[in-house]
Amino acid sequence: MTDEPTPTPPAVDRVTYAVDGGVATITIDAADAGNSLTSSMRDGMTELVEWASADHAVRAIVLTGAGDRHFCTGANLGGPQKPAPPRPEGAPDRLLGDGARMIRRGWQRLIASILDSEKPVVARVNGTAAGGGAHLVLACDLVVMADTAKLVEVFVRRGILPDAGGAWMLPRIVGPQVTKELMFLADDVSAERCRELNIANRVAPAAELDAAVGELTGRLVQAPTKALGLTKWLVNRAFESSRHTAFEEEAAAQEWLMHSEDFQEGLAAFRERRSPEFRGW
Repeated sequence: MTDEPTPTPPAVDRVTYAVDGGVATITIDAADAGNSLTSSMRDGMTELVEWASADHAVRAIVLTGAGDRHFCTGANLGGPQKPAPPRPEGAPDRLLGDGARMIRRGWQRLIASILDSEKPVVARVNGTAAGGGAHLVLACDLVVMADTAKLVEVFVRRGILPDAGGAWMLPRIVGPQVTKELMFLADDVSAERCRELNIANRVAPAAELDAAVGELTGRLVQAPTKALGLTKWLVNRAFESSRHTAFEEEAAAQEWLMHSEDFQEGLAAFRERRSPEFRGW
């Protein structure tokens, strides 16, 4: 009987993945292209987020970009794209449904992987987050921005509407009127303004960004991971649920959590008047 090879996360061109101290860091490594995402990078990034969500050694996820100028500037339409299925003879280059399918299977899937991740996801916003990159930020559970970073709802500058879930996420953070202002005018939004609008949880001097992210993730990896995941699930559903549904799901989630080891550890630590040592399951 031979030992089976240890599973490894998928290799993605120009996207790096590293785990240290229970924190999985996913870095868009395309600084020369504004950390924009080709279709293969975007889909590979989705797979990495899903991998980290399922990895019990991972207690928190960080999304960031290489360099200090750009976090992510959205889609790289000029880079290599995933090949499309062959078309019947005589069919036009684009058929009805192609565009909607591309959105559903592309950026919406990436955003959903972050929203649905069982682990808390932290955006380390090192520079400009524009277009789809801005919506990567909105999808994260916690956002730490360098004071030199900015967010840009750039879509109307290109004559297109916001995709990647932005028109669903942003009103839930800043309300409909501010959302319309940001999306209609497409102005640069500074890190400090993002903090005022509750888009960013923290703003740090650029030289201190890693320390600020590390302090936050250091606390997350010590927390009861399953409790964080279920809390995230309840909060993300809050705007869609009736009071009755929310209360029922809260009760069910609490019962599910009672079967976790961290729940028992929390009770034991309370009884013994000591700090709990959560393991993440």
